[in-house]
Amino acid sequence: MRRARRKFLGYFPDGFRDETYIDWERDYKWQAARRWQAELNRTEMRDLLDHGRHDEVAMRAVRIESRTNLLFSFEKMALRDALKEPAGAKGFAEGLYDWLHGTGSERSRFERWLEHVEDLPRRQTRVLTWPVVTVFGFLARPKVHFFLKPTVTRYAFDEVGLDFDYVSRPNADTYTELLDDAGHVKKELADLRPRDMIDIQSFLWVQGSDEYP
Repeated sequence: MRRARRKFLGYFPDGFRDETYIDWERDYKWQAARRWQAELNRTEMRDLLDHGRHDEVAMRAVRIESRTNLLFSFEKMALRDALKEPAGAKGFAEGLYDWLHGTGSERSRFERWLEHVEDLPRRQTRVLTWPVVTVFGFLARPKVHFFLKPTVTRYAFDEVGLDFDYVSRPNADTYTELLDDAGHVKKELADLRPRDMIDIQSFLWVQGSDEYP
């Protein structure tokens, strides 16, 4: 962890309050999270679903994510294709609401969310990928959920000395371990005052991305 801290602070001497850090890493993710709260908060989403506006929920979610660089272009396209069909938009919207605001444990809700994503119509590229299934929780509830880019995140956990038993097919066990590891990193960085998982994801991105040699 010491080496990881040195690397992060080498790029951003003022840590999570560094102006360059905010400009390069945090702000666009935080702005997307703010837009989510303005356009797809729990009350707004519930009202849209109650009026059968599943397409509107799906459209807003995709539009908010599209202003970030979190998903690859082929993942964005696969998701848009899946949501063009009414059944796809309905399954996505209802599954997303259930994951974010439904009943039961976080784990059980995530398992149900995976089932909804797996059932989405598929044209060419599969929709059930770690980035797709984690990005919306990350934007909607950044204090709770973590966005998983597999290659970078796995390398980053190695750099900070944490085991991460990665499985390529999205599943609840791996996601639970991901949240536990991210929570451990947050505790280790408590003196830098991370605000949420946006800061933790950004810290780990600096460790694992080719953008930060």
